[in-house]
Amino acid sequence: MRPFKRGAESYLMTARERSEIGAVVLAAGKSTRMGEPKQLLCLDGKPLLERTLENLRNATVSDIVVVLGSAADTIRQQITFGEVRVVENAEYELGMASSLRVGLAALSATTDAALIVLADQPFVRHETLDRIIAQYQHSSAQIVIPMYQGFRGNPVLLDRSVFHEVMALSGDIGCRAIFGDHQDGIVKVAVDDIGILLDIDSKDDLAKLHRYGGRAKDLDALVGSIDLRGRDVAGTEPFSREHDEIIIVGTEPVAIVLARLANLLQFTVTVVDPLVRGDDLPEADTVLNALDFAKLPPASARYVVVASRGRFDEEAIEQAFGAGCNYVALVANRKRAQEVRRRLQDSGHSPEKLATLRSPAGLDIGANTPQEIALSILAEIVACRRRAGGPSTP
Repeated sequence: MRPFKRGAESYLMTARERSEIGAVVLAAGKSTRMGEPKQLLCLDGKPLLERTLENLRNATVSDIVVVLGSAADTIRQQITFGEVRVVENAEYELGMASSLRVGLAALSATTDAALIVLADQPFVRHETLDRIIAQYQHSSAQIVIPMYQGFRGNPVLLDRSVFHEVMALSGDIGCRAIFGDHQDGIVKVAVDDIGILLDIDSKDDLAKLHRYGGRAKDLDALVGSIDLRGRDVAGTEPFSREHDEIIIVGTEPVAIVLARLANLLQFTVTVVDPLVRGDDLPEADTVLNALDFAKLPPASARYVVVASRGRFDEEAIEQAFGAGCNYVALVANRKRAQEVRRRLQDSGHSPEKLATLRSPAGLDIGANTPQEIALSILAEIVACRRRAGGPSTP
């Protein structure tokens, strides 16, 4: 245990060691992309939600609240909740914020902090949950965020002091919406558990996890099979030339198309994502499974496009700023881009630096489809390279 300062902080730490930790499990969604209640999808004969609850029961959590909404009656019939308390969000169609409000309100009055758990993340080990809790108990954090190889994951832990802010949110947004107001109160804890990044939104996601793991019968085997340590940088061929490099963070449709187009123009293509493998994306020269640009070999110029659909936006942009990349763009709508800029400014990035962030990404050609958006981004990168006096041929 690290030594604590004397006085008020020391008292806080001592009190926190005795703190009661609760958990709010968000299981109210309609599972639109899945086409059926994903809470009831079976892994090794157990519903997904039951596996998530099993991990929580094995952690040092004193109060567990499950928030149901869509298909609540069906889920109640098929899940054994036992001592877990179940509440229903009658307004679940209004989005995640309404479920957060219902869940936090239902926690015991003696709860000092709460894990916000996604029902579709059954692979988070209970040891990881305990590590997040220990980080809270041994710090003055208001918010604890788990990180795997530089990638932010779930669940996050919230101190009771921020409950009221989360409960004031509205729409389909999560507790991350308050992070920008608590930069000094956020603590990130590194965990050796890729489960914090694995959620199941569609049948493709489920198939992908089975493909990675080979079988869901042994949870440790499944998670271990997609642990990417030792394969931080995997390329189809070594860097034998210092071409201009396009770094694409994420594997959303725009990112996939952009990788293909950039390959045609003979840019060196690097894809950064915690799960992608070299054979998943043959157009990529390099796959980086850690959000750490320092691991990349040299390049004559670097152009970064962040297309992670909100998962790793801020962290990826900070990596690009730190590496002094020639071009940094964020694929996001204007509202999301403004939110990211605000959070980065709160983190200490200057308005001048943030002004260099391009979002909406790409030239204005009226792009709408992933193919058109990727084309507009690549056109902007080419224009940027020409203005900088780059080579006429790669």
